[in-house]
Amino acid sequence: MDLIVKSTAFEEGQMIPSKYSCDRENFSPPLEWKNAPAGTAGFAVICDDPDAPVGTWVHWVIYNIPPDTLRLGEGIPLKPVLTDGSIQGINSFGHTGYGGPCPPGGTHRYYFKVYALSAVKLPQTGMNKDKLLSSMEGHILSSGSLMGKYSR
Repeated sequence: MDLIVKSTAFEEGQMIPSKYSCDRENFSPPLEWKNAPAGTAGFAVICDDPDAPVGTWVHWVIYNIPPDTLRLGEGIPLKPVLTDGSIQGINSFGHTGYGGPCPPGGTHRYYFKVYALSAVKLPQTGMNKDKLLSSMEGHILSSGSLMGKYSR
């Protein structure tokens, strides 16, 4: 069974409020998930925009999320290692942590993908999406996503 991913900030396929974008506070939105399979040792989250003119743009990479964590609150601090041991990687802006929607124009889709993993301790800090996906290979037990849109 897939993970069910939700947010109290927006519904599947709906507009992401501007406070979660570069136009306002640029806070990470609250996320929650359920239906993690038995044996889940931790979670990872990747947020990306497949509609970017230069190809998929990565907005957030966070991993080593503890197995008892089933939600991320609004406005996760922009630091590499969080107090619970979660690690934030590098986004396409070249920064650590969340970088909100900031399309050059038009409406873009933003996918918040959550992965349940059989191994929680991924090897290093500062990974980008590609390195994280490579490290997770063979360890993904389940996944789910939430898609929101943003326009400028």
